[in-house]
Amino acid sequence: MYGSYSGRGRFRVTGRVRAGAIAAGAALLLSGCSSDGDGDRDSDGGGVSASIGQRPKAEDPYWVNPDGRAARQVAAYVDKGDDKNAALIRKIAEQPVAEWIGPDTPEEQTKGFTEAAAKADRDALLVLYNIPHRDCDQFSKGGASDGNAYREWIDKVAKGIGDRRTTVILEPDAVLHLVDGCTPDQFHEERYDLLRGAVQRLKQQPATTVHLDAGNAGWQTPDALFEPLQRAGIAEADGFSVNVSNFYPTAASTDFGKRLSAKVGNKPFVIDTSRNGNGPYTKGDPSENWCNPPGRALGERPTTKTGDPLVKAYLWIKRPGESDGDCKGGPKAGDWYAEYALGLARNAR
Repeated sequence: MYGSYSGRGRFRVTGRVRAGAIAAGAALLLSGCSSDGDGDRDSDGGGVSASIGQRPKAEDPYWVNPDGRAARQVAAYVDKGDDKNAALIRKIAEQPVAEWIGPDTPEEQTKGFTEAAAKADRDALLVLYNIPHRDCDQFSKGGASDGNAYREWIDKVAKGIGDRRTTVILEPDAVLHLVDGCTPDQFHEERYDLLRGAVQRLKQQPATTVHLDAGNAGWQTPDALFEPLQRAGIAEADGFSVNVSNFYPTAASTDFGKRLSAKVGNKPFVIDTSRNGNGPYTKGDPSENWCNPPGRALGERPTTKTGDPLVKAYLWIKRPGESDGDCKGGPKAGDWYAEYALGLARNAR
């Protein structure tokens, strides 16, 4: 998904955390490094602290990873005495962002993150992105080797979640790539079956909320999407997600989501606001606008207080500061890109 299919001038940016980084983070979290403090200043009153705490639960119930990549960058800047850049990256580090579960050790990864969230009395936010034939041979191509491997992977994720409060964003782009012709026809029926099965398996967990991904305001229309979403199991899901890893403004995403919701049983939805503060990038080569576009900004902070009953939450599903791919001077997809993270924070309103 990072910098994935970008045909027809769509603005496409997506993201995945590597399994090794996730596993390492989970191990550290299980050792008890979560915090409920606000951690804004050092105990002696000087400088910017590297500690990262939780957001107020009433405003945002999702867990902040105190050992995420942004948090580590804050610590590195603090160690160097660079309070200015540390304060900028704190804008990212102090917000809950989704944990993308990798293909290896899914039960262990998921258990680590959900247990850490439960320990902090917060909800976990996970992205599952491992569907076979993923990403149309782009930067994040791959996924499970076949349908049976995917079913086994989903089952292990569900076991790792257990009875802990968890919100799952299920398979960004998977339905959209069926609609736009990117995924070959011979894989369509299997994918619909796998998505329906994933929704059903995850909903066996008593405290799990599942949002099936539904693309963004600039890529296909509600008329083109509602039947594929129905075939993929939206009726049994809790809702859907829009604008994952993309840049469309929240107002446009809300309008798109509401029009789609009306066609799928008035299901609620969540919006990824991680990088939509300045909207999409419209200059340069349209085929490359999805990849580390300049001048973008953090969007609305994650919250469940959206003021709209259909919009369940603004979430940071894409992890701000991670590269979309080796374009525009960036590192490979999924790597931390400090310069880009600073730009997102600096441009935020």
